[in-house]
Amino acid sequence: MKVVICGAGLVGTGIAQHLAGENNDVTIVDQDATLVRKISETLDVRSIHGHASQPDILEQAGAQDADMLIAVTFSDEINMVACQVGHSLFEVPTKIARIRQPGYLKPIWGDLFTRDNMPIDVIISPEREVARAIGRRLHVPGAFDVVPMANGLVSVVGVRCGEECPIVNTPMKQLTELFPELNITVVGIIRNDKGILPNSKDRMLKGDDVYFVCDSSHLSRAMAAFGHEEEEGRTVIIAGGGNIGLTLAEEIEQEHEGVRSRLIEFDDQRARSVAQQLEQTMVLSGDVLDLEILEEAHVGNTETFVAVSNDDEVNIIGSLLAKRAGAKRTIALVNKHSYGQLITTLGIDAVVNPRVITVSSILQHVRRGRIRGIYSVREDFGEVIEAEALETSSLVGKTLKESNLPKGVIIGAIVRDEKVIAPRGDTIIDKNDSVVLLSTYEAIKQVEKLFSVRVDFF
Repeated sequence: MKVVICGAGLVGTGIAQHLAGENNDVTIVDQDATLVRKISETLDVRSIHGHASQPDILEQAGAQDADMLIAVTFSDEINMVACQVGHSLFEVPTKIARIRQPGYLKPIWGDLFTRDNMPIDVIISPEREVARAIGRRLHVPGAFDVVPMANGLVSVVGVRCGEECPIVNTPMKQLTELFPELNITVVGIIRNDKGILPNSKDRMLKGDDVYFVCDSSHLSRAMAAFGHEEEEGRTVIIAGGGNIGLTLAEEIEQEHEGVRSRLIEFDDQRARSVAQQLEQTMVLSGDVLDLEILEEAHVGNTETFVAVSNDDEVNIIGSLLAKRAGAKRTIALVNKHSYGQLITTLGIDAVVNPRVITVSSILQHVRRGRIRGIYSVREDFGEVIEAEALETSSLVGKTLKESNLPKGVIIGAIVRDEKVIAPRGDTIIDKNDSVVLLSTYEAIKQVEKLFSVRVDFF
């Protein structure tokens, strides 16, 4: 597949890394010469220095025979114009744009991004995606990651094994015996900053980050099996009133009935603007690193403190101060991957990485085959994928034991007629089943082939 990526920032580089590693023909465009030089030295991609929305630059990038254009520059307007030029001049079949400003996404302007106006096939809003991801974590205290799949029937959950986890040191094969009525499959373990695909003899150890797939109706019992029986928090403090903080506060007002939230914003003018847009959220103007402001926000009585400013260090330190001041649970937005392992040792309960979330959203539309959903489990490990098993798939009609799954793939759940089936060796996949699995990046191409229509390959 030939892909032109406009923007060599964190998201553009992340997408290029994934696609180039899978032997796609990738060209990346950016007006920052330093970024262009850096990416050409580190990745097997073409890199072009220039303005991503200019026709001659897109022509130089090969837009005339590209299968897809992905516009993720820092400017919404450049992203939109790049997609328009890609459509009007080069007839690029699929165009994806990152749009950050909420004003473009209001329902009243719903006709803006149509084929007759501004032909963008997929719009990715990082602020909305991150706010929804944090909102899911509020629903499931104790989890650092929660991703719904199969129309919400299946949940992919990340949880840390702590002192209170009763199933630490238990072999995987015994989980079924211990919880015979619980549809749960452990699909990945992060240990000492390395990803592990567990087999039946592996055990979870204290300090492991574990990803499991379960029937969503069993989620509370699954969390209890890992030692988490906390109730959903009813009080939230949001540190940071930028687009993400505002979007999260709006989501809490609309989707989390009975939850009271307070928002702290450093810039006084921005704080007043945010206060005018929120109906039920108390907005405070001040520095989240100031203990007096935290006390004014009643941090000692807060169940969840969420730091989503545009400064990683402020989010980390603010979360630590809130935890020391009495907040029961802290969530920090962090862009730098290098901070990940450090944060878990400091005691912050959950980390949200906007780049990983945005890349996951985009890859969902890049993957071939009947791929319905994707979530990246770390940038160096793999993806949780929801795919539809077509009649032509080599998986259909065989037991999982007979299926000869590619190395690096674990099936977590099968959904048939809205019923969740826990995978066992004698489980048979039928046509039109939804299959939720974890695949390492090395096995992605084979997974795509398993769930593709044959005409895609012959």
